[in-house]
Amino acid sequence: MDTVAAVNPDDLQKEALAAVAAATTVAELDEVRVRYLGRSSELKLALREVRDRETGMALNAVREVLEAAFAARQEELERAELSERLATERVDVTLPAELLGDVRVRPRGTLHPTTLIRRDVEDAFIGLGYEIREDREIETVEYNFDKLAFPAWHPARSPRDTFYVDSDHVLRTETSPSQIHILEEKPPPIYMVSIGRVYRRDAITPTRFPIFHQFEGLAIDRGITMADLKGTLLHVMRALFGEERRVRFRTHYFPFTEPSMEPDVSCGVCGGSGCPTCKWSGWIEIGGSGMIDPQVLTNVGLDPEEWGGFAFGLGLERTAQLRYDIPTIRPFWENDLRFLRQFR
Repeated sequence: MDTVAAVNPDDLQKEALAAVAAATTVAELDEVRVRYLGRSSELKLALREVRDRETGMALNAVREVLEAAFAARQEELERAELSERLATERVDVTLPAELLGDVRVRPRGTLHPTTLIRRDVEDAFIGLGYEIREDREIETVEYNFDKLAFPAWHPARSPRDTFYVDSDHVLRTETSPSQIHILEEKPPPIYMVSIGRVYRRDAITPTRFPIFHQFEGLAIDRGITMADLKGTLLHVMRALFGEERRVRFRTHYFPFTEPSMEPDVSCGVCGGSGCPTCKWSGWIEIGGSGMIDPQVLTNVGLDPEEWGGFAFGLGLERTAQLRYDIPTIRPFWENDLRFLRQFR
């Protein structure tokens, strides 16, 4: 049978346009397109077999009309589907991710502020060439007190100040025993920072807690002076708190350093005008420091006439408290998500 003769251009066009108008989705429209404009459709087969000019022009006119109709209908259906998706799949971007849709999304966590400040401390000292060290939290009395030259009468030796495991072991009161460990392990020069958790029988106050993290620094070399200690602490505190924060140093007494001093940082909560956090002084003590007592060097077999150095110990939570102007230290240990989420 002659395909060209069997095709009536007018009837084909009406039938195809009706099918285009009846399609309600883009997928249905694609099926109609294949039926009337596909490679095996009546129209395409007739165009291949056309032999006269008039029939060819008529069939091509039908093809152009159908192609225009398909394009217009596709654009119309795509707009309708987009509008429907926008109406039914609308998302409130202000909602937390875990509340969106039917699938509960696991909320994204964050590092604890103590961990954040610890990384900043490590970066500051690694930049100065110090090594980072961690040691045991249950320490012997010998390493926690004796080898650090604590006198027998020092109050830190009392069970009222220190958590004793037994008569010979304590929960370390500071990270200072790391000084002895590293001095026994290798010869100087030594530049080390020990970071970890320590324990003391302290009453809970805005700046004190029975458990806290400390970073302990030690520098042992020839020719080290008090100026080196002060310059190191100033560099680190400016890296942690910024150039605008004021820093001062006060003379103090510590058994394992001589001379000794305490660094203070201006209170960011009140701007130095005085508040309960700084005990109305405008300053917050951040730790202790000083030149290594010769007895400590003698205890590890070093000649104090040849070697000298300095040490310092500062609290990580108190450093973070000063960094972020937090009025009290308690939230660091309360696991309150309202507090922790602020550090994302």
